[in-house]
Amino acid sequence: MTASDWGTSTGARSRGRWLTTLVLVVAGAFMVAAGVWGLVAPRSFAGFAGFPYSRHFLHDAGAFQLGIGVTLLLAAAWADAAAVVLAGFLVTNTVHTVNHIVDLDVGGHARDAWGIGLLSVLTLAALVVRMRQLGWVAGEVGTTAAVPDLARFVRQKTILLTSYRRDGTPVGAPVSIAVDGDHAYVRSPGYGGKIKRIRRNPVVQIAPCTAWGRPTGPALQMRAHLVQGDEFRRAGRLLARKYPMLQGAFVPLAHRLGRAKFGPTVHMRLTPTAASPAEDATHTQSATPAAR
Repeated sequence: MTASDWGTSTGARSRGRWLTTLVLVVAGAFMVAAGVWGLVAPRSFAGFAGFPYSRHFLHDAGAFQLGIGVTLLLAAAWADAAAVVLAGFLVTNTVHTVNHIVDLDVGGHARDAWGIGLLSVLTLAALVVRMRQLGWVAGEVGTTAAVPDLARFVRQKTILLTSYRRDGTPVGAPVSIAVDGDHAYVRSPGYGGKIKRIRRNPVVQIAPCTAWGRPTGPALQMRAHLVQGDEFRRAGRLLARKYPMLQGAFVPLAHRLGRAKFGPTVHMRLTPTAASPAEDATHTQSATPAAR
């Protein structure tokens, strides 16, 4: 679901998004808790619910409740319906498989677990294929590139951002990216080395890369500009929607905890720019990934 589904005003879209997310998280947490209770303490759960005790029945009920809860929680963070359903079903069916193994002494057949488990294997394979199709980005990518050069970065999970020292030495750092029309956004701690380098020289390069910073495609020259105000907040929202857990929770928390040492969070707008011959000659060296 995209923000445009929630009316025409920004306020209405924001309220709709928060209400939907709140219900998904609360309902998901409730179902996960109920599922774990049924799996770990089925007799206690039966007593609380007022139903006759049946270990396998309660184990399976716990598996299905757990799967529903996980699906609800993933729907609060992931934008792709197929990935959400496959991941939720994978949890449900895998726990269901385990139940048929541990409860074999109270009934059923040994072959049951093999058949159910095979379905989990197929589901896992389908989930991996789907995630590869999405570029391993399960969050919301609600925009398209307005310039061809940025199209390949819309679903790119990690880029190598290369900035330059005073002597022209390139230094690369793997970062997350969110494309927004004819530009893109990245974030960094304000006292980081790349921010100091970019303040001196705003010309940078970006290239698709692995999580560890190994380039997987050609680089594109960009010009970086530090943003503030409404644009700063927009950059943060776009990054959080594309990377709900990483940029929506973990990175902001890490920046907040490390603010005294690493400085306030900085958002940068990256715009494609044509390189001059002098710049091309200076920037032809290969960048070395760095921590910041």
